[in-house]
Amino acid sequence: MGKIEEVEIEKPADVNFILGQSHFIKSIEDLYEAMATNAKCKFSIAFCEASGPCLIRYDGNDDEMVKIAIKNAERISAGHSFIIFMKDCYPINVLNAIKGLQEVCNIYAASSNPAKVIIYETSIGNEKGRAIIGIVDGFKSKGIENEEHIKERKEFLRKIGYKR
Repeated sequence: MGKIEEVEIEKPADVNFILGQSHFIKSIEDLYEAMATNAKCKFSIAFCEASGPCLIRYDGNDDEMVKIAIKNAERISAGHSFIIFMKDCYPINVLNAIKGLQEVCNIYAASSNPAKVIIYETSIGNEKGRAIIGIVDGFKSKGIENEEHIKERKEFLRKIGYKR
């Protein structure tokens, strides 16, 4: 029988992340190209290869962000998973480009919240295998928005330029 583990995503508070699953070694280059379409974005990507040498493949345009991606990928270490960290942009700016890549199978989360990845580890033959079961993204709901909350939400979206 395997074991379940929680892995906290470690990042600065002002950094967003996207956690997903892909299926091919060229994912790292295609993910880089999808992220590079947003010129002001500082980003990094790490991809956990699931066969062959089983390496963590990585890329990015910011050395500090690359270190964050590698560290988190090492801790998650689930086959065919990828994690992207970004600063000075939001997941909404790149998410459709990432979901549109032919090798991307699944997106688990796109967030800046504190998060934990739920991992299942088991044996496959003589080797260990790890899979992402899910993710805890942020906190439990605390209530239902009222008129003031609705006003604040609408003002916030206009302040950051997502609505006119």
